Amino acid sequence: MQYFLDVVLPIPLERLFTYRISAEEAAFMRPGMRVAVPFGKSKIYTALAYRTHQLAPEAYEAKEIYQILDETPLVNSYQLKHWEWIAKYYLCTLGEVLRSALPSAFLLESETLVLPNKDAEVDEMGLKDDEFLIFEALQHQSALKIGEISGIVDKKNVLPLVNRLVQKGVVLQKEELYEQYRPKLVRYVKLGEAYLDEDKLEALLKDLSRAPKQSQVVLSLFQLQAQNQKPIPVSNLEKESGGSRAVIKTLVDKGVLEEYHIRTDRVAQESASGSVEDIVLNSHQEKALESIRASFSDDKTTLLHGVTASGKTEVYFKLIQDCLNDGKQALYLLPEIALTSQLINRLRYFFGSKVSVYHSKYSIHERVEVWNNVLGKAEKAQIVIGARSALFLPYSDLGLIVVDEEHESSFKQFDPAPRYHARDAAIVLASLHGASCILGSATPSIESMDNAKKNKYGYASMNYRYGDVLMPDINLVDIKEATRKKKMKGHFSEKLHEAISETLEEGGQVILFQNRRGFAPIVECTTCGHSAQCPNCDVSLTYHQFRNQLRCHYCGYHMALQEACLACGSHTLDKKGFGTEQIQEELKELFPDAVVGRMDLDTTRGKYAYEKIITAFEQQETDILVGTQMVTKGLDFRNVSLVGIMNADTLLNFPDYRAHERSFQLLTQVAGRAGRTQKRGKVLIQTYNPYHQILQQVTTNDYAKMFAEQYYEREQFKYPPLVRIIKLTLKDKDFNKLNEASEWFATSLRNVLGSQILGPEYPPVARIRRDYLKNILIKMPKNQSIGQTKNSIKRIQKSFNAISKYKSVRLVYNVDHI
Repeated sequence: MQYFLDVVLPIPLERLFTYRISAEEAAFMRPGMRVAVPFGKSKIYTALAYRTHQLAPEAYEAKEIYQILDETPLVNSYQLKHWEWIAKYYLCTLGEVLRSALPSAFLLESETLVLPNKDAEVDEMGLKDDEFLIFEALQHQSALKIGEISGIVDKKNVLPLVNRLVQKGVVLQKEELYEQYRPKLVRYVKLGEAYLDEDKLEALLKDLSRAPKQSQVVLSLFQLQAQNQKPIPVSNLEKESGGSRAVIKTLVDKGVLEEYHIRTDRVAQESASGSVEDIVLNSHQEKALESIRASFSDDKTTLLHGVTASGKTEVYFKLIQDCLNDGKQALYLLPEIALTSQLINRLRYFFGSKVSVYHSKYSIHERVEVWNNVLGKAEKAQIVIGARSALFLPYSDLGLIVVDEEHESSFKQFDPAPRYHARDAAIVLASLHGASCILGSATPSIESMDNAKKNKYGYASMNYRYGDVLMPDINLVDIKEATRKKKMKGHFSEKLHEAISETLEEGGQVILFQNRRGFAPIVECTTCGHSAQCPNCDVSLTYHQFRNQLRCHYCGYHMALQEACLACGSHTLDKKGFGTEQIQEELKELFPDAVVGRMDLDTTRGKYAYEKIITAFEQQETDILVGTQMVTKGLDFRNVSLVGIMNADTLLNFPDYRAHERSFQLLTQVAGRAGRTQKRGKVLIQTYNPYHQILQQVTTNDYAKMFAEQYYEREQFKYPPLVRIIKLTLKDKDFNKLNEASEWFATSLRNVLGSQILGPEYPPVARIRRDYLKNILIKMPKNQSIGQTKNSIKRIQKSFNAISKYKSVRLVYNVDHI
C-alpha cells in the first residue's frame, strides 16, 4: 500500500503538493513537522507536513521526500488553523503565510555544491580557460559553491559553465541543505581533574611560580569559585586575571585547566524586582478592570478607551497576572519596535525572566530561541512582547492577548503578502485558543469604537489621567499670519520659540514632531523650476544633509547632491519644505546650549538604536527630541513639559478617507507625551488653518465629536466601518499594457459584482521601482457574503491569468485596505 504526504511549500502557489512516503514515515509523520522535498528540476525546499493519506495525485507522478527534518512538530494545530484563516481572509496563499511566519533559519534551502568527479579521466587540453580554472580550484578543494565559482571566473551567471563541466564529466553537482541556526555555546573552564587533590595542586603552584601570568590565572580561578559556585566563563576569568586567551589556552593544553561548553540563550533573562500585587490602582483603573473582567467572562473582546497617561499599562499588568495565575501564556502586541524597549524594562521589573521579546530587529538566532521556548512552554516565554510578527509563534495555551495602541496603522502589513492586520488576526487567534483579548487606545479606531457601540465588543473607559494630572493645554499657532508679518525664525513661530526657551530655562524637556525625515523633500532650481526626480519612481528625491545625498524613500535610489541644476546648469538651487534633519539644524543655531536628539528611520537602523535614543532622553541627557511618528506612540517621559507640532497641515491634506481620523489620533497621541507628572504640559500646534474642525477637536480632546462627524461622513460616502473594502493593485512595467489590463479587470468585476467598483485609478505615486500601478477599489456592503465576493474575484483572476498578453501583469490584493 502506498502512502502520500501533502505539504505546504513556502512559495506563492495556491495548492498543496503531494509526495510519496514509506509506511514507516507515514506512521512517524505528524502535521507541522518540516520535511525537505525536491521541487522543480533541482531545488530542494523545506516544506511543512500538512496531512498523510493514500490518494495518489492524478496530474503528476509523486516524487519521494528527501528527508524528515524534525522529530516533533515545529508548528502546532492552532497555528495551522490561524494561518489558513489568514490565507483565506487576506486572499493570499498558505505558502506566503508560512514564509512570513517561520523564522528564516527554519526554512532551509538548497545550495548547489560542485564536486570533482574523481572517477573521470579529464583531458585538460580540451578544457576552455574558465573551465580549467574551476577544474584547478577543485584539485585543492573538496567542493565549491556557485557563489565561489562566480568569484573565481569573475562572472555573475556561471550556471552554463557548470552545466558544460557536468556534461564533460569533469564535475558532479550536489544539492545540499544547510542549517542556518547554530546554538550559542559559551566556553567555561574548571580545574583539571588531575589537580583536584591538595598535594598535586601545591606542586602545580610551585611549578607555576616561574610563570607569573599562568599562576595569576589559576589563583583568579580560585577567587571566582569562592565568590560564586556557578560555572566560570572564560571571558570572566580573562577579565579577573588580566591574562590573555593565549595564557588560558596554554594551561588548557597542559591539562591544568579543562574547557567545556554550555548551550545558552542569546537573550539574557533577568529576575523580577517588583510584584504586580504592589501596583496600586486608582478608582478609575479599578472600575475599568472590573468592567474588563466582566466582559471577559462573557467571552467578549474588550476595548479599553483611556486618555493618554491614564495608566492603561498597569491595568494590562493586572490582567497578565490573572492569566499567569491560570497557568496560561500571554501575548502583548505593540505597533512599533520603538515602544518595546521602554515596556520590556517595566515588564521585566514585575515578571522577570518570564518575559520574551520577539520582533524583526532581533537576529535570526534570537528569534529561533524564542520560538523554541514558546513551543516548549518554557517558563522564560510565559509572556511574549513584540510587534505584529509575534502573532505567529507556536502558542499552545494562550490565555490573554493585549493589543496596545490598537488604532495604529503599523499593525497592518503592507508588503510582502500576507497583508494582514495584526489587531484583527489577534482577535481570531484569541477565539481559536478560547483566550481573552483586550484592545487599548487613547484614540480608538472608528471600527473598534463602532463595534463597542454595537455591543459586539465589551467597553471600558478611563477619562482621567493617573494622579489626576491635568490634560495638556493645547494651543493652535497661526503660521500663515506669522509668515505674512515676517515673525518666523526659520520654521519656528515666535510663540513656539519663546515656549522652548522657557521650558529649557525651567529644566524641562521638549519633543518636536515633524512627520517627514531628511532635510528637505524637494531641491528645486529657481531659474527653470526643475527638481531632481527618482528614475525608478514618480517622486522627487529628498535631500539628506548628513550624507549630502538625494534619496528616494520608496526604492532607496540615491545620488550625490548636484552643484548645479541638471536641466539648465544654473547654480541657484533652493531647498523646499523641511524634514527632521532641518529642524535639528535650526535648533542647534537657535539654542546652541541645548542637546538636540533625532529619532526617525535614519537614526534608528541599528538593533539598539531605539534604546539608546530613548534612554538618553529618559535620563535627561537630551534636552530636545525631534522625531517623526515614532515619538508619538505610547512612550512615557516624565520630564516633558512642552510638545511642538511643526506643521499639522501635512497630515490633514492627505488623499485618504482616513486622513482626518489619523490626524486626530496622531496629534492627540503626540500631545499626550506632555506633562505626564504633576506639572501641566503645554502643546503648540503650528498650522496654516487654525479653524479646521479636526484641530479644534484636538484642542478640546473631543473624541466623541470626531467619531460622530467621521461616522456621518463615511455613511454618506460608503466607507468602513459601514462597508468592507478590498483594494486591487495591478503592476506592470509597460504603461499601455497596464491600462488595458486594469480596464479589462474592472469591467469583469462590474459585470459580476455590480456598481460598487471604483477605478481603475492611478495612486498618488503612480510608479514605484519602475512598475506602473493602478488601483481598483471594491466596496462590499456588510450584509453581502465576503466569501462569495472573494470567490468571484478569484474566478475573474483565473480568466485574467489565461490571457497570454497579460501574463506579466502582477496582481496584489489588500483586504480591509487602510
